Amino acid sequence: MKIALNGATTMHADLLTDIKAASAAGFDLLEIWSAKLYRYLESNTPADLKSALAEHNIEPYSINSIEHITFRTPEDHQKITAECETLSKIAGEIGCPYIVVVPGLMPENGTREPVIEESVRVLNELADIADNYCVSLAFEFLGQTNCSVQTLDLCNEIVEKVGRDSVGNVLDTFHFYAGNSSYEAIDSMRPEKLFIFHINDAEDLPKEQLTDAQRLYPGTGILPIREIKEHFDKIGYDRMVSIEIFRPEYWEQDPFEVARKAKAATEEVLGLGKYAAGGSW
Repeated sequence: MKIALNGATTMHADLLTDIKAASAAGFDLLEIWSAKLYRYLESNTPADLKSALAEHNIEPYSINSIEHITFRTPEDHQKITAECETLSKIAGEIGCPYIVVVPGLMPENGTREPVIEESVRVLNELADIADNYCVSLAFEFLGQTNCSVQTLDLCNEIVEKVGRDSVGNVLDTFHFYAGNSSYEAIDSMRPEKLFIFHINDAEDLPKEQLTDAQRLYPGTGILPIREIKEHFDKIGYDRMVSIEIFRPEYWEQDPFEVARKAKAATEEVLGLGKYAAGGSW
């Protein structure tokens, strides 16, 4: 299983620092934070970025993210399709296989069927764009109560209804827990449809009080990471894991040290690297 550093974990570092920190810590992959990408490209080219990644032996895995893709005004939707075009072109140029896309807020009096219909429609429209650059879309449900897609159960149903090889799921341990996703949703998911696994932990607080700021290094909180891993083992998922932690306390620290601690914590909780005891992990 390959391990990625997500740029959110080191939010205050720039993209080149993320690449260097990921390389120094021994990561295989990098999930590129889009705001950092745009800043980098103000004075550099995609070719420069591709060279920097290769120089530090880091593979680009995804660009995070296009936010709130559903239930938007026509003007906002036009901006989203334009952003998809821009990011897909860049991703294709640097050999980055995925762009993360996030569902929009639940509309007032929203119900299940309109959410599915809108999500399928927009995902197909954006996939038509990304496919031109051989880039796939990773759809990430959010466990917050105001999100239109709060569970892996619904996310996977939408992805299966889209029915394209280039559209798959993101499972984030924080959102899996906060939104009350079911383990049955993992068991029923085809492993090839899980494009990205985001790992993190969280403070011991009631679910309704948890926010992204309460995320922690994997294995240091109360999220059911080991149980999730057991269900991944059942379906044969062993592609990748990416550390995504939105903790302001970590953002103020040395990104090289944060990257090192994040990777070590992930290896320990999942039984990777020196903690491996056999098996595909």
